[in-house]
Amino acid sequence: MQRELTIGRLATLAGVNVETIRYYQRRGLLDEPRKPHRGHRHYPADMAKRVGFIKRAQALGFTLEEIASLLRLEGADCCADTRELAAHKVTLIERRLLDLAAMRDALTALVHQCDTGRTEGPCPIISVLAQND
Repeated sequence: MQRELTIGRLATLAGVNVETIRYYQRRGLLDEPRKPHRGHRHYPADMAKRVGFIKRAQALGFTLEEIASLLRLEGADCCADTRELAAHKVTLIERRLLDLAAMRDALTALVHQCDTGRTEGPCPIISVLAQND
C-alpha cells in the first residue's frame, strides 16, 4: 500500500514550500485531494514526482501553461507533440538570447562612454534613459 502524505510532507519531499503546492493546485497542475470531515488532506506519495516534473520543466524555461500541456501528454505516445513544444521553446530561447546580447552591447557602449573620463555634463546613461523618442 502506498503511503499518503500531508501537504507539508509533500512539499518537503518535493523541495518546495507549501504555498508552491497550493499555487500549483490553483493553476490546475496538481489535483487537490478531498478534505476529510475532521482531518487533513492526504496526497499520494507519487505526487512528489509530479512536482519534480513541474520544477524540472520550469528549469528548462517552460511556462506553467506549457507545463500543463506537457502533463496532459505525459504517459501517452506523444513524442512528436512533446518535441514540437520543446522545439518551439528552443526558438523562443534563441530569440531571447539575441535580445539579451543586444541589451548587453548597448549597455556596454554606455558604460564605455562613462569610462572615457567625462567629469562634466550629464551622465550618458542617464541621458539615454531620459530621452523621449
